[in-house]
Amino acid sequence: MSNLESIRSDLAQKFPGNNFKYENNLGADVVEVPKENVRELLQHFKSTDTFDFLMSVGAADYPERQKRFDVVYEMFACRDARRLRIKTQVGEGEKIDSVVPVWKGANWFEREIFDMFGVKFSDHPNMSRLLCHHQFVGHPLRKDYQADKQQHCTEAMPIHFEDEPNYIPDPDKNLLPLNIGPSHPATHGTLRVMAELDGEQVRRANVEIGYLHRCFEKMAETHPYNQVIPYTDRLNYCSAPINNVGYCKAVEKLLGVEIPAKAQAMRIILSELSRIIDHIVCIAANAVDLGALTGFFHLFTYREKVYTLFEKLCGARLTVSMTRVGGMAQDAPEGWFDDVINFVAEMRVGISEIERLLSGNKIWIDRTRDVGKISAEEAIQWGYTGPCLRAAGVSLDLRKADPYYGYETLDFDIPVGTSGDVFDRYLVRIEEMKESCKIIEQVCKNVPGGDYTIRDKSIVLPEKKDVYGNIEGLMNHFMLVINGLRPKAGEVYDATEAANGELGFYLVSDGSGNPYRLKVRPPCFAIYQSFTQQITGGLVADVIAILGSMNVIAGELDR
Repeated sequence: MSNLESIRSDLAQKFPGNNFKYENNLGADVVEVPKENVRELLQHFKSTDTFDFLMSVGAADYPERQKRFDVVYEMFACRDARRLRIKTQVGEGEKIDSVVPVWKGANWFEREIFDMFGVKFSDHPNMSRLLCHHQFVGHPLRKDYQADKQQHCTEAMPIHFEDEPNYIPDPDKNLLPLNIGPSHPATHGTLRVMAELDGEQVRRANVEIGYLHRCFEKMAETHPYNQVIPYTDRLNYCSAPINNVGYCKAVEKLLGVEIPAKAQAMRIILSELSRIIDHIVCIAANAVDLGALTGFFHLFTYREKVYTLFEKLCGARLTVSMTRVGGMAQDAPEGWFDDVINFVAEMRVGISEIERLLSGNKIWIDRTRDVGKISAEEAIQWGYTGPCLRAAGVSLDLRKADPYYGYETLDFDIPVGTSGDVFDRYLVRIEEMKESCKIIEQVCKNVPGGDYTIRDKSIVLPEKKDVYGNIEGLMNHFMLVINGLRPKAGEVYDATEAANGELGFYLVSDGSGNPYRLKVRPPCFAIYQSFTQQITGGLVADVIAILGSMNVIAGELDR
């Protein structure tokens, strides 16, 4: 019995006489249900342990339909990497039950849908704007909202908390309301943490995001598929190539094409180099926020070496746009793979040195051990993925659970922690850098021959010698630039194991040259929504330690 048939049989017993619709859409199992059944359905999947993760909640706007909005839930089963998409339709002005009582991690996803589309969720603990400012009028991801219509904020909201939006501190209680950021150096100018302090203890807290809202998803609707690639660089800009890979992989799934083996190998190398430098940024920034400046300078030396490798490959360093739908932008230059192997040898020495600086350092241990602890169950409830989830004891990594590009043929381990605290998150990232070195070395020593891209004229631009050398190449170039990629109508959700967790793209095509809808599931978005709970009851000094360990990248958080 197939997965979808098994689900149909199960739901027929749980919901007798239901009018659910079942389909397999481009390899994905999809169940479409009335909005009244969504919460009970998700509760059923959770209570029966059919799916243990609610990975994403998104929406799409179809203004010509009677029920205008699709709300889409992406489910995931950790034990066998099965996925299920649950869809429901919601009309203009209608409400849908919140699933926050079932999955805590739905909180910000539902607020984002309300903010971007205007869909309201009943029983949500804080149905308010999330990414747009409090003076914003309208809902930007609706199809009738103009992409260039900007609205500026003229005043900041006072310190507020979710349980009491109009809270005013009682002067007799001697509690201090405090803004930690966005001006605080550890918040990088983009995160506002509002805390109420009783001496050094955080009595309650709230966070405000949206300070780096880049309109990525709206821009994707107004640009051809290939022109979206440079925008993906600026999601998690600390590991840009992984974003390129994740997006192109989703488009390739929509097109139904498989890239050549050499392109797969190059993408693995770039992804693992990116994972190393992303962990470098996380560990080094976390350490410097706690006063360990030496490690910051030491680690950034190796980050620059990786950027030099990127520069040699494509000419860019930070935001690289090296992948293309169908493969890579170009082949690697002579000797590049040898340079990568040489770097791996240097990086191993660097990892050992940073371990000597931090792993046994009493101050570092005191500032990180037992700080920000979270159980495996709580982490799953919030939607944690990546190093933060594995530090809590859950061995989930898509490179093992749902491998792609040949990861299943490589020898590497998945480091797992026990307590989920800041120290375990640090240790997991250290070990992951070692495993990335192993992966890179294996791939570089066995790079397949052949082309670095497919040669489908409707997908990939011809080489310059053909554009300049013959009329067929010139016309192919002209037509692809003018018309763009045109996948058949359909939708996919595709995910990769980014440096800080599952990076997912929900992509809808209407057959035109632009994506109809591109929803990003950024890893740190789900993780950061638990931040308020993690810092409440702790010391104000621990706020900074926990924030750094979450690896929050504002470019993907706010999008």
